[in-house]
Amino acid sequence: MIDYYLLLELTAFAKYGTLAAAAAHLGISQPAITRGTQKLEEQLGVKLFTRTPNKITLTKTGEYAVQKAQQLLHANQKFVEDVIAFQHNMESIIVASIAPGPLLVMNQIERRNVTIQQALIQTNNLAELLLEHKFSCVITNQPINDRRIHSLYLGQEHLSVRINRFSNLGGQQSVAFHDLSGLSFIVRDDIGIWSDIIQEEIPDAKFIYQRESDFTEIKNYSIFPYFESNLSSISSTWDPEISNDRVPVKLSDNSATMNFYANYLSENQEAIVPLINLWQDEWKKFD
Repeated sequence: MIDYYLLLELTAFAKYGTLAAAAAHLGISQPAITRGTQKLEEQLGVKLFTRTPNKITLTKTGEYAVQKAQQLLHANQKFVEDVIAFQHNMESIIVASIAPGPLLVMNQIERRNVTIQQALIQTNNLAELLLEHKFSCVITNQPINDRRIHSLYLGQEHLSVRINRFSNLGGQQSVAFHDLSGLSFIVRDDIGIWSDIIQEEIPDAKFIYQRESDFTEIKNYSIFPYFESNLSSISSTWDPEISNDRVPVKLSDNSATMNFYANYLSENQEAIVPLINLWQDEWKKFD
């Protein structure tokens, strides 16, 4: 079996171009990495390097060996990450979501051994996040279609817009996205999949994305319209009285309402379903 450190030395040489630079990167002496390159050739029984008095370069076989070494090192790193992730999932239920609303509801319930991934996840490769034990439960806007994964409905989030009460739109019971064409909105920068929705539905609007602290400040002391939902009141920064010059107007488009689902590996059902049941009960207060 080839020693792990020999593969590291080989790939470091390929990346940095000289034994001296590779040794400096790895924190070892140049004689040590020189011995390592020779030992690797001896163990493989092939010539990986062309050596001249002033230079050492990779042979074609050496270049191929670098590619295979990089694959092995990557596989080794993934092995370590997967085992650690599996252990974390055994010790705690780790929850991630594509939107902040479901996590706001989660924060309202008493829970033990539950870790919330605060950074929102993207909508691609969601099944892999569960199958590779990156997370125990992933919140999506549609069930994940995989026989190894179970999905349970959590609840709905309904989007509305807060807009100047003295404007034409402010006096209406509801508006459609196209009615908001050309307006400028302040938007939190961590709204996940909702960002895709509003940008698709109002392509010619201007969205001024802000961090939470800046968003709250601008929202409270400006007249920019902004979006909220039936779950916004859970947020610690929500204060409708400060921005009472703007009124909530319901969005009538179907895309302004989103269903959310909790997805988990079927093998973890016993541990996760009780948490989801509490989650569903809490969400009913806001539907």
